[in-house]
Amino acid sequence: MQVAEVALGATAVDRFAPIIGSGRVDLLHAHLDALRHALDGRTIWHVNSTASGGGVAEMLHVLLAYERAAGIDVRWVVVGGDAEFFTITKRLHNRLHGSGGDALPLDRAAHTHYQRVTRSNAEPLLARVRPGDVVVLHDPQTAGLAAGLAARGARTVWRCHIGADAPNGLAEEGWSFLRGYLDDVAAFVFSRQAHVPAVVNGAPTRIVPPSIDPFAPKNAPLAPDDVHAVLAHSGLLARNGHAEPARFRRADGRLATLRRRADIIREGPPPADVPWIVQVSRWDRLKDMVGVLRAFADHRARLGEAHLALVGPSVAGVSDDPEGQQVLAECVAVWQRLPVAARRRVHLVSLPMHDLDENAAMVNAIQRHATILVQKSLAEGFGLTVTEGMWKARPLVASRVGGIQDQIRHSESGLLIDDPSDSEAFASALGSLLAAPEQARRLGEGAQARVADGFLGDRHLTRTAQLVTDLLSAG
Repeated sequence: MQVAEVALGATAVDRFAPIIGSGRVDLLHAHLDALRHALDGRTIWHVNSTASGGGVAEMLHVLLAYERAAGIDVRWVVVGGDAEFFTITKRLHNRLHGSGGDALPLDRAAHTHYQRVTRSNAEPLLARVRPGDVVVLHDPQTAGLAAGLAARGARTVWRCHIGADAPNGLAEEGWSFLRGYLDDVAAFVFSRQAHVPAVVNGAPTRIVPPSIDPFAPKNAPLAPDDVHAVLAHSGLLARNGHAEPARFRRADGRLATLRRRADIIREGPPPADVPWIVQVSRWDRLKDMVGVLRAFADHRARLGEAHLALVGPSVAGVSDDPEGQQVLAECVAVWQRLPVAARRRVHLVSLPMHDLDENAAMVNAIQRHATILVQKSLAEGFGLTVTEGMWKARPLVASRVGGIQDQIRHSESGLLIDDPSDSEAFASALGSLLAAPEQARRLGEGAQARVADGFLGDRHLTRTAQLVTDLLSAG
């Protein structure tokens, strides 16, 4: 098995100053300086299972570039696996959320295959890591590497981005599978306290919520004309007259022209002036795309002329999630059974993943065009698409699960639904915002302020730098 190193840029943290103020920037500089001195020539390695698709990969591309610009030797490698390995780790992903997933067991055969793939990844990884280096392992795909790294003399941190608010037997099954692989981890990181499991067993543990980068192509400001140009080129909106090229700015600052189009299943483009209700997420059963579609179709009479767009990545572009194709197919099957009038108001959108900056620009334009953003997840580790929508001052209707409830303060920065399966409450919240644009505007402004205070990259970098500094100082 080959591990692949991901190329990283370098970005100065001073760019945050106009948004967060010099005080927070100075604090971040202090923590990064302390980390660089504590490393004393050693390297920090991040290890996960994909360089594209999903929030973890997006965060690593951004956060590690800030650390490199601060003079920290940080590197990122991606481990490989076959289809069976990723089916097993997807099963683990669902179990840790307290969900049955494919309902197949995490048995001896699953352990055997997981260990086989882990061993094949460990050899090329251990050839790169030196004694004293710090290795941050992300999520279940990498847990099996901890023992070998510890034997090599590395300090390992296991960063888990998922968990269950109320652990059940399914979640315990997932943790039981992982327990033996985590014995040699020096420190743990979780997104929220409720997700810390018993297997941690007194080891040093930190709570570090994920973050977004306000300067990334997915979150940077877009003028209304640019929003329309991107959506028209992507195929989501009809072109109006002579269409100008759709331009966007890449992560490195270069101006580029959009080349690819989205793959859209629908009856035709929506009228330009109708309200948009949008959910952006992976095609994952726990994101409940099918549930959003059914709730919209069942209650569309109360939602006026609004259209629904379910937006996810091209399933061919997310290598570590074998469930994506199945979930998209389920959405298509439900859509096909809808009455024609309902089908005309529903759009299933798959965004190309060949160019990550281009994909991000499409997401940015879609979220900014939305009248209401939704995230009706059944379970959630954190929910970065929620943070992204909040940053764009969009009103959100979301489930009161996982890290979503840490981000949204009900009636201040969005509306929370206590039971994600309650389609009546979901539709009622949507209808109330469509009927009250001033309330929607107020919630959007509150959402943006909430993200600026707690969920931008400087907070994330400060917390993780302090964790690694403390780990090294503890010897």
